[in-house]
Amino acid sequence: MARRAMQLTPGTGKPEQIATVLEHEIRSGLLGFGDRLQSENELVQRFSVSRNTVRKGLEELSSRGLITTKVGIGSFVTFDGMPVDDAIGWSRALANAGANAETRTLRLEIIEDAELAARLGVGNWSFIAVDRARTNADDGHAISIERSRLPLSPELEDIPLRGLREGSLHQTLRGAGLVPDHGEEWVDVEMLSAADAAILGCAPGTPFLRTRRLTRAADGRAIEFVTSLLNPAHFALHLEF
Repeated sequence: MARRAMQLTPGTGKPEQIATVLEHEIRSGLLGFGDRLQSENELVQRFSVSRNTVRKGLEELSSRGLITTKVGIGSFVTFDGMPVDDAIGWSRALANAGANAETRTLRLEIIEDAELAARLGVGNWSFIAVDRARTNADDGHAISIERSRLPLSPELEDIPLRGLREGSLHQTLRGAGLVPDHGEEWVDVEMLSAADAAILGCAPGTPFLRTRRLTRAADGRAIEFVTSLLNPAHFALHLEF
């Protein structure tokens, strides 16, 4: 359905205004569940703003839990059959999927990893390591372990001292202006090591789904490389083509 071009009013930031207009269209039923939004080019013309402003508006709409974004053929992880939209942050995505998760931070420090630096194509060997374990808040059974590696940069270098913003790596990265634009993901199965099994309260050798996800900014800069071990009692890989 064609929608008229419109000018945004002064005051509230343009991305927030775009998100609010689109939120109204979703909640009013003008856009139904599963409907596609207009393309970025169409939204640029409609709101008379830059592509970057449109993307920020869509990120805001995503953070409100109202949209998910997919590009072409893709895949995503599900939790108990519900899609996990990690574009809004892993904690919030799991909560939206119905997981009653409790998160423990296992590690938050600066490390050096020459092999990973070469793999990601970054010159600095220094990374911020953020390791977290998630268990069910009711009975403590295992949900996941996530080990994130963030290339060290001036925007992030004080994280080990001040911690994550609102306890969220998603919010921390966006607060530093690091917004994922594209990336790639690998999926296989890993048998839990004795150390990981002890963290999760499982038997060593228990098979877990392993995902390795690399996200980059629009300019190709590596933002995060995260390895996740996911309990297959809850998680599955969903493919769309």
